Amino acid sequence: MHPLFAPVTVRDLEIPNRVWLPPMCQYQVDSRDGIVNDWHLMHYGSMAAGGFGLVIAEATAICPEGRISDRDAGLWNHEHILAWRRVTEFVQSLGARIGVQLAHAGRKAGTHPWLPGFPEGSLALDDGGWRTVAPSAVAMPGLAEPRELSHEEILALPVQFAEAARRAVAAGFDAVEIHAAHGYLLHEFLSPLSNLRIDGYGGQFGDRVRIVLEVVDAVREALPDGMPLIVRVSATDWVDDRASWDLAQTVSLSQLLRDRGVDVISVSSGGLVPTEIPVAPNYQTDLAAAIRKETGMFTAGVGLITDAKQAAGYLERGELDAVLIGRAALRDPHWPQRAAHELGLTREEIDYSPSYYRGAWR
Repeated sequence: MHPLFAPVTVRDLEIPNRVWLPPMCQYQVDSRDGIVNDWHLMHYGSMAAGGFGLVIAEATAICPEGRISDRDAGLWNHEHILAWRRVTEFVQSLGARIGVQLAHAGRKAGTHPWLPGFPEGSLALDDGGWRTVAPSAVAMPGLAEPRELSHEEILALPVQFAEAARRAVAAGFDAVEIHAAHGYLLHEFLSPLSNLRIDGYGGQFGDRVRIVLEVVDAVREALPDGMPLIVRVSATDWVDDRASWDLAQTVSLSQLLRDRGVDVISVSSGGLVPTEIPVAPNYQTDLAAAIRKETGMFTAGVGLITDAKQAAGYLERGELDAVLIGRAALRDPHWPQRAAHELGLTREEIDYSPSYYRGAWR
């Protein structure tokens, strides 16, 4: 068996392979109440049928004001548990495992859905929008200015994340991911570009990472001992400025996360401010490989991974422990099965759904 398709155990969870689906916002909750629907059943089910070992569901808000748009998924009440349980049971029945990314969008919340046909920018308050919050009253360019969180509101965040994690367990998820990347709330605390606080949650590195560590502690305590905890980070803001978030700080944070019971570090980059990003093959996996080398953590990488041999090479060289296939999966939900064929696995070794077996690559 090729290492890309060998089972792997993370904490107590056995995952069928190391080809994972990263969280990708769908913006399909047309009821605007956070309750997932048939689209999500179809979308995540197709990825499971296509051979992904771990399917990580989209950014799912811990509270209504934490949604990127009013069409985001949620996990802030009991109705969300019931709706998600239908999805998790279906994905698991197809042989995959499923996690969920718990998120608060911070100053990037309250926007129109990032879909064709919708305008850009923040939703107007009289059109269902809401006042956003952030570590500091510093707006994301092009979006409404947020309100600075009070000290008491910051202290409530770990509780909100932990409550959402307990709902994720009740909904049947196999793993939980904390979203601390892409310019959303927790990343906003990490970066000096967006965090101007002087109250113990901003300033020096130890203060800027404080809320992330407190959220991790609360969520880890809320999860069963055997359930994996993943944290997604942006390894750099891609801003050539000492007053920004960079790889060295991400390594230091990752070491702290490792020591607090985080099982997987999922490495992406950017998203905090508009900037020039050198998008090319390996532009993010090199960051992930550096974090893995310095921390020894189980590391998942993403970013323009489209080819089977390319994906396999990261594992063969010891640079990654799992690959995250995002946009390529939107084009081809059966990417893992095709990749297994291209890497030489036989038809019998590839995990096809019985009804799709006749369509196997030969």
